[in-house]
Amino acid sequence: MASRIEVIRKSVLAKNDRAADENREVLRRRGACMMNLLGGAGCGKTSLLERLLPRLAKDLRVGVLEGDLATTRDAERIAAVGAPVVQLLTEGGCHLTAALVRGGLERLPVDELDLIVVENVGNCVCPTNFDLGEHARLSMLSAAEGDDKPAKYAHLFQTADAVVISKMDLAEAARFNVDRAAQDIRVVNPHAPIFRTSFTLASSFEGLETWLRGCIAAARRPPGDRGANRRVLDPLLA
Repeated sequence: MASRIEVIRKSVLAKNDRAADENREVLRRRGACMMNLLGGAGCGKTSLLERLLPRLAKDLRVGVLEGDLATTRDAERIAAVGAPVVQLLTEGGCHLTAALVRGGLERLPVDELDLIVVENVGNCVCPTNFDLGEHARLSMLSAAEGDDKPAKYAHLFQTADAVVISKMDLAEAARFNVDRAAQDIRVVNPHAPIFRTSFTLASSFEGLETWLRGCIAAARRPPGDRGANRRVLDPLLA
């Protein structure tokens, strides 16, 4: 029985990987970069986009694919800041798939966009196993979730190209040990930059904005000249 389950799992992932490769080719032809935003429910993914999108919109065109189990509430929040957005509903599924993202791409004006952000379903486990065809992964952890999460959900951070520790303004009240969290992230991912943001401090988003712009530039380079955008920046303190 265990062997049969493993075969089914491999088949599902192989089908998804083929769809992800197709998404990458679509993005390559249209000159757009796509980022997969991952993190648990309530870590602040939508709030992060509400802060970042107006900053990027000064000279970049950004669209969003909003993944959720139900409702269009997050998509409505993104639309309110002026970005084109498509809501992707999984109807109970715990993650987005590359095929579902393809449907979303077909409804976005991809030819007119520099960056597409996929806000994945709020889940620390399942979304990390599914390639969507993205150029980069940005994983999030909020101070309110606890500093033990990087050790307990290591794969979320191991697969990240960058990590955001959000809601640093709540760290003291939540007894969040940011050094402990960062050390656990470094055990599984020595290279990804770690950004500390606070929704009460606008300047805390500057380093992350710079990193995102680097991702877009890297995606536009020829395939043999891209290189990982893994600059280790000084963490931004809230």
